[in-house]
Parts: sequence; structure tokens; C-alpha cells
Amino acid sequence: MTQKPCIICVAITGSLPQKSDNPAVPITVSEQIESTQEAFETGATIAHCHVRNDDGSPTSDPERFGRLLEGLNQHCPGMIVQFSTGGRSGAGHERGGSLTLRPDMASLSVGSTNFPTRTYDNPPDLVDWLAAQMTEHAVMAEIEAFDLSHIHQAVGMSKAGKLPGKLYVQFVMGVRNSMPADRNVFDYYVSTMERLAPEAEWCAAGIGRHQLELNEWSVAAGGHARTGLEDNVRLDRETLAPSNAALVARTVEICHRHERSVATWAEARSLLGLKQVVG
Repeated sequence: MTQKPCIICVAITGSLPQKSDNPAVPITVSEQIESTQEAFETGATIAHCHVRNDDGSPTSDPERFGRLLEGLNQHCPGMIVQFSTGGRSGAGHERGGSLTLRPDMASLSVGSTNFPTRTYDNPPDLVDWLAAQMTEHAVMAEIEAFDLSHIHQAVGMSKAGKLPGKLYVQFVMGVRNSMPADRNVFDYYVSTMERLAPEAEWCAAGIGRHQLELNEWSVAAGGHARTGLEDNVRLDRETLAPSNAALVARTVEICHRHERSVATWAEARSLLGLKQVVG
């Protein structure tokens, strides 16, 4: 049994899922705020955020990110807001345009990888620029590790002072053409983090049907967990998830089964070295 509380991150929207996939997918800013508030009240303490255009297509529009940040700060006081700088919503420096808004965190992919139909391109100069923007605006990075090399790169960047704050690495497993959801690989990722960066925190995200098993593996191994409609629109093969909160509730149950407490927003901020706020 581990005494460390488990931080639950809810990835509320992403760039790809549409209401045609699941009517519960929140598209507009107001829908995202409402869905996140329900997830927050259920136990999530990090909101991983994308924004969409009115037609549901992804965007990096800072104005929309700003409205979302304002709404989440109002309706989910204390929750950690994490913006995406992913490549589906824009290209080049456009991906970091929202960092001037100073969210608590932002995702950062430190290397390229294959996706189902395209290459997720993260060239070194762009990675360094995004990291520098996060440092300038005091935004903590969540490293999105799609490969073992990304863990090594993140540790090196952290030791070189290129990443602001505490190192936080998320293993992303189950993306087709990238790292599969493999238990032996997962265990090696965990041991690599413990060997190279024992003071860091880590999380795991499973895509699609792998979400549940990655939640189980991560909670049992003492890490943190990500869930949400971005990664998986279903509870099981036959059942659509009715909300982000329903997926969070399932993760809370996993924590209880493994005798892990669910981190409050204050505990999550303390574990990650983020400033406390008045709730």
C-alpha cells in the first residue's frame, strides 16, 4: 500500500472526439466548464484542456482558452488547469500561443512519434521554444512520453534547467503506431523514472480500451492517473460514457480498491509544487 494520494487528471475534450462519437463530448467553452465542474466534484484535480471552433474542429485560439480558464477558475476553485500545446490544434509557435495566459500547467511533447495516420512532429527547436515559453510564463510542464526516449529527454531537459518547476512525466500508451499498452514496458518506464528522477512525479494515460488497464496499473504502482472523454468515449464496448465525471468516478473506485486516497486539489498542488490558491 502506498500512502501518496493519487492525482486524477481529466482530459475533457481533446481534438478528435465529436458528439457523433458520444453526445457527452463537450465542444463549446460553456459545455467544457460544466463537464469539468462535474468531474472536479467527483474527484479530478487536473483538467487537461483543448478548445474547439464552433464546428467542433480543433484550434489553439488564445481567446477561447482564456474564456475556458476564467470559467474553470470560477467554477472549479483550486483545480489545476492544464492547456494542451499539442500538434492537432495548430502548427509551430501557434501551439504555444495560450501560454501567455499563465495556466498552472501545459502539456509538452519532447520528441516526435507516429500516430495512426500521421507523424506527430516535435522538432527540437520547437520543443525548446515551448519549454522556454513555459519557463518565462511560470507554467509547469507535463511531459507527454510516447516513447522511452522521451523520458530520457525530459530528464535531461529538467537537469539542464530547461523545464520550469518539478518534473512531471505522463506515459501515453495505446496510440496505434506508437507505444502499445504493454505491461512490461510500463514497468520499465516506472523503474526508469525511479532510477533517473526519483523526486519526480509520474502519471499514465491509456488510449481507448486501454484507459481502464492503465488506470489500474498506474494506481497500483503508486503513480497518478488520467481519464476522460478525450482518450476514451466508452465505459465498455457496449456502453458510452455518460460524462467525464463517470470516467472519473470509475478511477476513484480503482483508487479505493488499491487503498489509495484521491488527492484533493490542495494535495495535488503540494505534490506538484504548484502555488496554493484560496478555494
